[in-house]
Amino acid sequence: MPSWRLITGIFLAFMGGLVAAAGMGYAMVDIPKAQDTALAQNNVFYWSNGKQMAATGGQTNRQLVSNGEIPKEMKNAVVSAENASFYDDKGIDPAGIARAVANMARGGETQGGSTITQQFVKNAYLSQEQTLSRKFKELFISIKVNQKMTKDDILAGYLNTAYYGRNAYGIQAAAQAYFGVDAEKLTPSQCAFLAAVLKGPNFYNPDGGVGANASKEANTKRAKERWAWILDRMVEVKRMTPAERAEVGDFPTFKKQSSNLSGQSGYLIDIAKEYVAKKAGLSPEDLEKGGYRIYTTFDKQKVNELAAAVEKTQKSFLDPKKREKDKYVQFGGASVDPKTGAIVALYGGEGYNKGHYSNNANTLGVPVGSTWKPIVLAAAMKYGTYETNGKALSPLAKYNGNDLLEIKDQNGDPIMGDNGKPFRQKNEGTTAWGEVTLRKAMEQSINSPFAQLGIDVGLTRTQEMAKDMGISEAFFDKANLRNVSFSLGTSTPSAIRMADAYGAFANDGKHFEPYSVTKVVHEGKPLEGFEKPEEQPAMEANVAHNVTDVLENVVQNGTGKKVADIGFPVAGKTGTTDENKSAWFVGYTRELSTAVTLFRTDPAKGKLLSMNGTGGVTSIHGGDIPAQVWKDYMVEAMKGVTPEAFPPAQPIGEIINDTPTPSAIPTPTETVEESPSPTPTPSESLTSPSPTATETCGEFDWQCNNANGGQNGGSDGGATSSPTPTETETDNSGGNANGNGGIFGGSSG
Repeated sequence: MPSWRLITGIFLAFMGGLVAAAGMGYAMVDIPKAQDTALAQNNVFYWSNGKQMAATGGQTNRQLVSNGEIPKEMKNAVVSAENASFYDDKGIDPAGIARAVANMARGGETQGGSTITQQFVKNAYLSQEQTLSRKFKELFISIKVNQKMTKDDILAGYLNTAYYGRNAYGIQAAAQAYFGVDAEKLTPSQCAFLAAVLKGPNFYNPDGGVGANASKEANTKRAKERWAWILDRMVEVKRMTPAERAEVGDFPTFKKQSSNLSGQSGYLIDIAKEYVAKKAGLSPEDLEKGGYRIYTTFDKQKVNELAAAVEKTQKSFLDPKKREKDKYVQFGGASVDPKTGAIVALYGGEGYNKGHYSNNANTLGVPVGSTWKPIVLAAAMKYGTYETNGKALSPLAKYNGNDLLEIKDQNGDPIMGDNGKPFRQKNEGTTAWGEVTLRKAMEQSINSPFAQLGIDVGLTRTQEMAKDMGISEAFFDKANLRNVSFSLGTSTPSAIRMADAYGAFANDGKHFEPYSVTKVVHEGKPLEGFEKPEEQPAMEANVAHNVTDVLENVVQNGTGKKVADIGFPVAGKTGTTDENKSAWFVGYTRELSTAVTLFRTDPAKGKLLSMNGTGGVTSIHGGDIPAQVWKDYMVEAMKGVTPEAFPPAQPIGEIINDTPTPSAIPTPTETVEESPSPTPTPSESLTSPSPTATETCGEFDWQCNNANGGQNGGSDGGATSSPTPTETETDNSGGNANGNGGIFGGSSG
């Protein structure tokens, strides 16, 4: 056994070696010349054809100012928030460095432990890479900088090189970007805000940032909290008196953000930036420093065609000056290649240059309504129900379609509502449909069959089906995961996600994760991680073909008849939610899957508003406005393409409840209706009203298809013959066409 003297000697030798190594490292590292990369560079974005889309960053957004031009309140705010011992330390924080090294040793990040001096050194002299060697260089250079520069010059250097968001590098550019004033004119309140945003512009810039957690509302809340904390902290460390704190006033207001990104460019770039940041492991701040050449999947022609389709309908339909209900109406859309997952087009809003900064193609707060029902049907075909013992269920299986149907659990017991009574599913209207096939229920978007089907399949099975199609739990309606209404579309996937999910139906059951970037080049070298997504099986091919066959029938005979005469094979589904708060049409060819959404928001609260009365009509449905936009876009987008016919569906699954009892079918004078989701929930209350699929056609509602005359929707669009015939119940004498006029005349839904 070694003696204690030997052990002590080895330890002292080891420590001596470390000290010697540190000394040699310190002696060998000089303060380098400030690098040019401390200045922002452009990021250049390219269309799918390789032509330049836009260049961002580095646009005269850094102007150096002297120490005397920086308000003392700004200096005090930053020192108080980030490095209270700044004026007394040696340029480094040994304890913080130890934490960073320990994190690195555990496989974590080397971030943390940085003083203001170290942050200045990192910005001015070093790269942003997070490696141990870079951290040690930062350490040694910081010590030497602290010896050769005054603290005021170091602080001024940091404030002149830091990134503040809004493409502003340095305090002067930030003062102009947020407040339209020179740095020396900043108020104490404004200084505290700029000190707050330094924490991380992506999450503290009130304009919003990249990612679902960086919304405008979330960022504003975080910024206000940190702003208040910094002011209180200044008092705590005696860099502001309580009296001065009381005089600061309210959280500052900002000038309108200017942008040279007109039309859809801003939304396209945001989507691409989010994808690059995730794939390359870059922070949004590092990406904003520039120097990246980013090649996207976006097809310029299709982007313009989608925008033109929206604008055409918008101009014909909305008149905000005339009608209050026409204000704050939003369109969103996305188009995806089903065979690759490439996002080829999107519509995010009217444009950054018009003050619309949220991306409606990527919004997470708009319920999808009845466009969710095909996912429930796919789950039934894939997993079966408790009645089929796990064997696939046929779309010819019959379910009760009556209004106020009592929904039962898999044991046959009534599911109880919040009122302690059996839960009854509401349909739109009071039509006594009786026993209808799931094919017919999808055609007319009847709620009650799908409410019961969701329970019979199992809500978790439907959720698994959605996940397999690319819709993760993040998009699920958490309040209704175990409730009947979950099957009727209370979840809120984005238009991008819905277009991509339906792409699995178009692509023989194979799913690709949606992507927006094909290649990124930095400093002349391609970055790794931008290979095309791999194909993932979502369902068997015949399941996808049968769902497609059912959705072709929706277009030909049901709520999607607006697009029936498009001239090539299409399948799709309409969706509308309670109180007309949102309306959708999601449809596809073999070559292109596209989702269009329409909704109305309260700009002050960010909540959805009813569209009843919008456009001067009683109600809005997925089968009229969204379907019209979808059709106008797809007509143009498919030009030059030889449309491929959908593969014929082979009969699938077991037929249950197939009794000879005739169903009650609407007569030619009855309405064609799509039902909304229930407001009451069967087991637990909702945090917000439960929106679901409903599209109603009043008897003389010009925007719906009913029996009051008119055309039958045109040709069959090249659809293959149905393996699941509609039988007598889908006889078109029921009046699925509308002759009441109006540019948006079409089926409900």
